Amino acid sequence: MTDKDKHTEFDYDVIVIGAGMSGLYQLCRLRQRNLRVRVFEAGTGVGGTWYWNRYPGARFDSESYSYGYSFSQELLDEWDWTEHFAPQPETERYLNYVADKFDLRRDIQFSARVTSAIFDEDRNCWDIGLEDGSHHRTRFLITAVGPLSAPTMPKFEGIKDFQGESYHTGLWPKTPVDYAGKRVAVIGTGATGVQTIQEVAKTVGHLTVFQRRPNWCKPLRNKPISKAEMAEIRKDYPNIFKRCQESLSCFMHSPDPRKAMDVSEAEREAFWEQQYAEPGFSMWIGNFSDILMDREANRLVSDFVARKIRERVDDPETAELLIPTDHGFGTRRVPQETFYYEAYNQPNVDLVSILKTPIERITPTGIQTSDRHCEFDIIIYATGFDAITGSFDRIDLRGVGGESLKEKWRRALETYLGVQVAGFPNMFMLMGPHTALGNIPRSIEYNVDWVTDLIDHMRENGLTRSEPPQASVDAWTDYVIETSEGLLTNEIDSWMTGINWNVEGKQKRIVARFAGSAPYYRSRCDEVAAAGYTELMLS
Repeated sequence: MTDKDKHTEFDYDVIVIGAGMSGLYQLCRLRQRNLRVRVFEAGTGVGGTWYWNRYPGARFDSESYSYGYSFSQELLDEWDWTEHFAPQPETERYLNYVADKFDLRRDIQFSARVTSAIFDEDRNCWDIGLEDGSHHRTRFLITAVGPLSAPTMPKFEGIKDFQGESYHTGLWPKTPVDYAGKRVAVIGTGATGVQTIQEVAKTVGHLTVFQRRPNWCKPLRNKPISKAEMAEIRKDYPNIFKRCQESLSCFMHSPDPRKAMDVSEAEREAFWEQQYAEPGFSMWIGNFSDILMDREANRLVSDFVARKIRERVDDPETAELLIPTDHGFGTRRVPQETFYYEAYNQPNVDLVSILKTPIERITPTGIQTSDRHCEFDIIIYATGFDAITGSFDRIDLRGVGGESLKEKWRRALETYLGVQVAGFPNMFMLMGPHTALGNIPRSIEYNVDWVTDLIDHMRENGLTRSEPPQASVDAWTDYVIETSEGLLTNEIDSWMTGINWNVEGKQKRIVARFAGSAPYYRSRCDEVAAAGYTELMLS
C-alpha cells in the first residue's frame, strides 16, 4: 500500500456504517491498528438497537451479563448490571459508558445517514454518500447495520390521516409518552408488541390490541441483581463466556441431549414445568434436542404451553385467540413476557383478531375494521422490521459493474461466511445474512475480530483487495441451506425465513440465517484464516 493510498487518495482507510454494538467494537479494534476510521451513524447517539428501540417495556431477553462486551477486563470490573434482563435505558447507558471509556465519539459522525455506497473500480475503493449530499472515499467498507434495524409500517390506507399520536416501536421518541386515561391501539403481537402491551396496560385508559397471528410466549422471570450477586457474577464471568462460546447459539442455555420421546409422559411434564419456571430462553434453547425437528415432540410441547395460556387467561375465547395454530412452539422467535397474558384479564383491555375482522383503513380518529370503527388517542405500530437484508436494501449498495446488492439478493441470497459477497470487494458485513446470530454480542465480537485479522493480513502483505470467488460463495451458501434442512422453522413464515408481508418482493421463504452451531461457524472461519485466506481472491 503506497503513501498515496494511505494518506491522499482516500479520506479514510475504513468506513463503518452504524454505531451500535458491532460498530463500536469494530471501531475499538481498528483504532488499535492505527487505521484512519470513520463511523457514520444515522442517530444522534450511540447504541443502535438500544438507541432507536426505546418503546415501553423494551429490554433484554438474554441475560444481561451474557450480553455485554467481554473484550475488556476493566469494563467487566467497572460495570454493574441492575437486573438479570436489563431494560433499554440501562443498556443505552452501558453503550454510552463504553463510548466514553474508550473515547470513541471523536471518530463517529452522528446524524449521518448513509444513502449510497458505490464501488469505484478504477481506484479500487468505496464512495460513500450521505443524506446531506457529502461523499467520502475509503479502501474498506464495513457494514454494522444490524439484522433488525429497518422498521416497517403496515400497508393500511389512511395512516397519514390519523390526527392523534402515532409511533412505531422501532422509531420511538426520546420524550415520554403518557398513556394515562388515553385510548390506545397496539397493532402487532410479536416480541416488541408483547413487551409494549404488558407495559402500556399498566396505566392506559383503554387498550385495544390488534393481532394478526399470535406467538408462543414464555415468562421472562426477571429479577433485580443485588450488589452482592453482581460481585459473584463478576467472579464467574470466565465461566459465563465459556458457556456462551460452547453453546449452539451463544446463549447460556444448551439443548437437553434427550429426545422428548426418550422419557415418560410424567417426566416430560415435570421437565417442561421446570423449563417454564426458568428465566430467559431456557425453554426455547435448552429444551429436548428434537422439539424443532420432530413434529410429535413439537406438538406435545406446544400443547403444554397452550395449557399454560388457558390457565392464565380468564376468558376462554380470548385464550384461544392467543394460542397459535399456524406454527409450533419455538419455530418462530419466542417472545419473553412478564404478565403479558394477564393483561387480557383487565376489563380495559380488548383483543381483536384482524384475521377475523381485518383492518380496512386508518381514519383521522381511529381504526376501521370490517365490522366496526374504534376511536383512539394513540396508535402504536409494533409491526417489526424488514429483517436481515432490509437494512442493506435501504442503502444504494453497488459493486463491480454497478451491480445492485438489493437486486442481486432478490435473485438469490448468497454470501461467503456471511461476511462477504461476490462482486463487492472490500465490503465486510458484521452480522450479515448467513452468520451465526443467536446471542448477538457474542457473535459480534467474533465477527469483528475475524474481519480485523483479515484486514491485518492484507496490510501486512501489501494487499488492497479482498473478494470471494463464486465457488467459495456457492460452497458456503449450499452448506447454509443444507444445514437448515429438516428444521420445522423453515416451514413457517417469519423474519427468520425472510418473509415480510409489508415489503414488496419478500413473500417467498428463503434461508436467511445460518442454522448450524456457532462453534462450527467459528471453527470454519478459523480454518479459512489459518490457511491464509486462500478461499478469497486477495490481490
